[in-house]
Amino acid sequence: MKASELDKKFDDGVEDIIDELDMTTATRPNKEQRRVNVDFPTWMVESLDREASRLGVTRQSIIKIWIAERLEKAS
Repeated sequence: MKASELDKKFDDGVEDIIDELDMTTATRPNKEQRRVNVDFPTWMVESLDREASRLGVTRQSIIKIWIAERLEKAS
């Protein structure tokens, strides 16, 4: 199928185009994960754990959320 045909199907909204896509090779740009190691003092880890527990999320989640919020403010 040509790109123009796929665009028309999508734009018309008449057909579901998901069957036309190869989802096994789909990627989300700039969403790839990279592992980063950061050393925190014990008191900070304990504070993070308390706050994460209070919110019902993991330590990793709260760190990601807080950093994302800060980066959004900075830009």
